[in-house]
Amino acid sequence: MAKFVGKSKLNAAVFISGRGSNLRSLINYSKKKLSPIKIVLVVSSNKEAQGLNYAKMNNIKNIVVIYKNIPKAEKKLLDTLVKYKIQLICLAGFMKILSKKFLLKFKGQILNIHPSLLPNYKGLHTHKRVIENKEKFTGCTVHLVNSCLDSGKIILQKKIKILRKDNENSLTKKVLKLEHQLYPKAIVKFLSNR
Repeated sequence: MAKFVGKSKLNAAVFISGRGSNLRSLINYSKKKLSPIKIVLVVSSNKEAQGLNYAKMNNIKNIVVIYKNIPKAEKKLLDTLVKYKIQLICLAGFMKILSKKFLLKFKGQILNIHPSLLPNYKGLHTHKRVIENKEKFTGCTVHLVNSCLDSGKIILQKKIKILRKDNENSLTKKVLKLEHQLYPKAIVKFLSNR
């Protein structure tokens, strides 16, 4: 991490749709001296998202983009990202698919965290499927975003053992804790290799 000392931090945006626990973790991380990012914008696809409260509490500019008309929504989004000179986008529970056109504009600058050991269990209801299939391990993955769902280059993964007593709820909580540890490490690794 020492590599970033003395360099200005990159302007980052975090995209959310819900409770924002990864956002909170990333905000805390971004405030550290050795963090290579500064979160200057939070984008939500849901005006009721709890995560917006973390943005407000930390005086971070936040916008809500409603996806009824995708071209219009993405134009608003792109204009805002340009205005705030965004250099890195971190998806953190963002429940919308970004268009190919949008992805091209930010090619190689969008990261996502997914609650499984990709390439296994792409998409939704991950923990439910993991338990139904009696997997012995699960975890989370930070990957680059491309036009195929949960299929971009893997940056970092973290694995945990699934206990016999685990259920969907306990696994959700355990993996979420892992996500909070993994995302900052993945950002550092990703930016170090650029």
